[in-house]
Amino acid sequence: MESFSRTGFIIDIVTGKIFPGTVTIKNEHIYSITPANLEECHQYILPGFIDAHVHIESSMLIPSEFARLASVHGTVATVSDPHEIANVLGMQGVQYMIENGKEVPFHFFFGAPSCVPATTFETAGAELSAEEISVLFENHNLHYLSEMMNYPGVIQNDAKVLEKLQVARRNNKPIDGHAPGIVGDDITKYIKAGITTDHECFTFEEGLEKISKGMHVLIREGSAAKNYGALHPLIPMHPSRIMFCSDDKHPDALVKGHINELVHISVNEHKYDMMDVLRIATLNPIRHYNLNVGLLQPGDSADFIIVKDLETFDVMETYVKGICIAKDGVTCIKSVQASTPNQFNTSFKEPKDFRIEAQKTTQIHIIHAEDGQLITQDRIDAPTISEGAYIADPKRDILKIAVVNRYRDSPPAVGFVGNFGLQCGAIASSVAHDSHNIVCVGCTDEDIAKAVNALIKCTGGIAIVDGPAEHVLPLPVAGIMSASDGFEVASAYAAMSLKAKDLGSTLQAPFMTLSFMTLLVIPTIKMSDRGLFDNRTFSFISLSAFEEKNV
Repeated sequence: MESFSRTGFIIDIVTGKIFPGTVTIKNEHIYSITPANLEECHQYILPGFIDAHVHIESSMLIPSEFARLASVHGTVATVSDPHEIANVLGMQGVQYMIENGKEVPFHFFFGAPSCVPATTFETAGAELSAEEISVLFENHNLHYLSEMMNYPGVIQNDAKVLEKLQVARRNNKPIDGHAPGIVGDDITKYIKAGITTDHECFTFEEGLEKISKGMHVLIREGSAAKNYGALHPLIPMHPSRIMFCSDDKHPDALVKGHINELVHISVNEHKYDMMDVLRIATLNPIRHYNLNVGLLQPGDSADFIIVKDLETFDVMETYVKGICIAKDGVTCIKSVQASTPNQFNTSFKEPKDFRIEAQKTTQIHIIHAEDGQLITQDRIDAPTISEGAYIADPKRDILKIAVVNRYRDSPPAVGFVGNFGLQCGAIASSVAHDSHNIVCVGCTDEDIAKAVNALIKCTGGIAIVDGPAEHVLPLPVAGIMSASDGFEVASAYAAMSLKAKDLGSTLQAPFMTLSFMTLLVIPTIKMSDRGLFDNRTFSFISLSAFEEKNV
């Protein structure tokens, strides 16, 4: 690579200084930074942004396509947990992500998934043992043990869980946490097990306690979970213990912005110290995870961005290893050819498969979805009955939810959900955290069966049924990602989201919220392919609330 230079106001986040200068790049590295006399210069040069915790799979894009979208916003690196594809394809899935990520100029730092499957209460396509995690560290030099979602296992000293934590400690790797709402003695024990971060805080008090006990708190602003509003006051209090992340970012949202949005809001709306904010978006994850990403210092990898000003932080150019990967809002990364490994082994369903026979009860559990959150509430309400069966009742905000095992034929698990708002039709997805079975919310058994079958036919994706009309966005890579052009996928996904809202949904991101109705490790009640699950007791519960009170 020939040497070249860029001139502007240098933002040195290591020393905290801003000065006019020229950056010279040679052989993928920062060769020198020299002061310059600038009479007129309308650009600033600073380190590129890092997403400190993200599941690339949730963008519905393979890594090489994710990089194309993220590069436009000044992102040069991600700390990525590949447990979504691992739940479908195991080790093969993790290796797929690693190899595809190498195809483009972008820094993907993958972790070894710690919870595949996330729990023993659902059917996944694979399982990763402590021995396999050790192989991933040894053969692929992965950077960390990704989120330990099984916090009950940590607190209760589960042998298999502790063995995985020991593998990470033996390899001197940081361990990511996942402990929503866990405080007091339980979080103290969780931290003592060696877990260093949490991206699941949803109150200021929770975040403050975890920081006070030694954790790093990742402020998350994704497509479904948005915690910045509650947690941003932590920034001026503990800037060295904070990082920014998206966790899960759907493609239509990724087209619009990424970590740059949090930087802009923090500096210009909340008036937080700019150096603190930029360190949160760059330096802190580099130091915590020991990432080989440049910080605009001589000898560093030439990973930097050029922005127009320090108000909008509009990105003019993005560089990784001295290669310009985005310029003036357009990615310079080319799409690459990729294979589409998958695992889909279930047969078509019939409406009768989703029928729920009425029982002698006056109250049932209804999963109440929270807009902009992963958590749900346990709503107790009377069921609507017709022809001897419980049915959806859109006028009362009661819809049916079904989870279909996609790895083998078995009866669907069916229950009820509120706050999706559909007045007709159904929406379905094989992006269903974390085991990625098929999840569907609909108004009738016929609609649900049609939506589920549309996904079985294309071996994965998202689907909408509206009367006789069916709309499908196929996701052939493990049933959760597309290998097509990321910008086209984003446009198609946005159109699907609008169609879901046309059916009556008032959720900001209907498909993202749908995908988390199966995530059992998040409070309060969720739906597994094996039945209704109560996170409070970590056990299955009956649909009938009346029966439980009398057990």
